[in-house]
Amino acid sequence: MRVPIFQLDAFTTRRFAGNPAAVVVLDHFSDDALLQAVAAENNLAETAFLAFSEGRYRLRWFTPTVEVPLCGHATLAAGAVVLERLEPGRDSVTFDTASGPLTVDREGHAYRMDLPARTVSTVAPSPSLSEALGVTPLETAIDGTNYLALLSGADEVRSLAPDLVAIARLDRIGVVVTAAGDGTYDFVSRYFAPAKGIPEDPVTGGAHCALVPFWKARTGKDAFFAYQASRRGGELNCRLLGDRVQLQGACAFYLEGHIEI
Repeated sequence: MRVPIFQLDAFTTRRFAGNPAAVVVLDHFSDDALLQAVAAENNLAETAFLAFSEGRYRLRWFTPTVEVPLCGHATLAAGAVVLERLEPGRDSVTFDTASGPLTVDREGHAYRMDLPARTVSTVAPSPSLSEALGVTPLETAIDGTNYLALLSGADEVRSLAPDLVAIARLDRIGVVVTAAGDGTYDFVSRYFAPAKGIPEDPVTGGAHCALVPFWKARTGKDAFFAYQASRRGGELNCRLLGDRVQLQGACAFYLEGHIEI
């Protein structure tokens, strides 16, 4: 079977920055093992599989090792594929996903998506987390699946060199580190998830579903300009609207072709 594939850099206006995602367009979802094999072959943080069914698009996401219930940057990329390549006359698309309906809207030269906010709860300091990070967080929280560690400043976030093997052994699937911004940005962050095949994710929409409520509670603000300080880096305009988080960012098309599966 020969099917279309696109690769885009999400949350950036230029290629070779932001977070790369593959979008594979299918007539229907194939066997899960085959989808996982394609994602492993692509070897990107996320491969999105898009299928058109009964007038609606269905969307699933796979890392190189597991299927995940939500992926922000690959949703943004899938939205760009629909609005720019599959149906360029449209300005909005809604995907049916494991996390409910997710909408991506065209916004100028970028795209805005609407995701569920995550509940963030403060927890007692974790010695194993501090050991894995190599620093002791000022504050530790959880969003259900990840640890969220508040560090002393943006420079500490940028220079962090955690023990990824130790992070993979923690009792949460990933670790978000964050600090207040030191200039243009309201806050900065990084995200490590080696337990699900992503040593460090370049730019993580899902993590910002927790970061936005976290920083809202500390600043009283509803809108933020955020930066994920990975090696590739990426910018996100974020807004909290009740129990939803809106994330806005651009996408750069890098590759368009077909794969044989």
